[in-house]
Amino acid sequence: MEIILKQDVPNLGHKDDIVVVKNGYATNYLIPQGMATMATPSAKKMHAENMKQRAHKEAKLREEAQALAEKLEGIQVTIATKVSSTGKIFGSVNNIQVADALNEKGYEIDRRNITIIGEDKLQEVGIYEAVVKCYKDIKATIKIEVVSE
Repeated sequence: MEIILKQDVPNLGHKDDIVVVKNGYATNYLIPQGMATMATPSAKKMHAENMKQRAHKEAKLREEAQALAEKLEGIQVTIATKVSSTGKIFGSVNNIQVADALNEKGYEIDRRNITIIGEDKLQEVGIYEAVVKCYKDIKATIKIEVVSE
């Protein structure tokens, strides 16, 4: 029996795959659990149309993300914070402050998409690098300069 998967199923396939399984597995488990639907000719047509529309939307999102990554590449963000006489920061600088600094420069980046390379938070004055995830596999590298206030 041919079915269209509604979600990822281990050892069977990923969401939106059309797979062939035994009748009992489909009718007794996958379809009642809401993991799949029967692949009738009309369902296949709807699935093909949905995949075409999704591919068009994804191409547009990917293009926008690529443009954002090109703008972000090599940007340097300066974050001023209170520092002790030895150069240690009182507290730390993390991706939240980096996201705020990018928002001030006009880039709307969610803090969860920023990863500081090598460390989780910065605790000394200096220049660091961070990776900004713009889309699934599109990333940009920025520089973070932590200075004394």
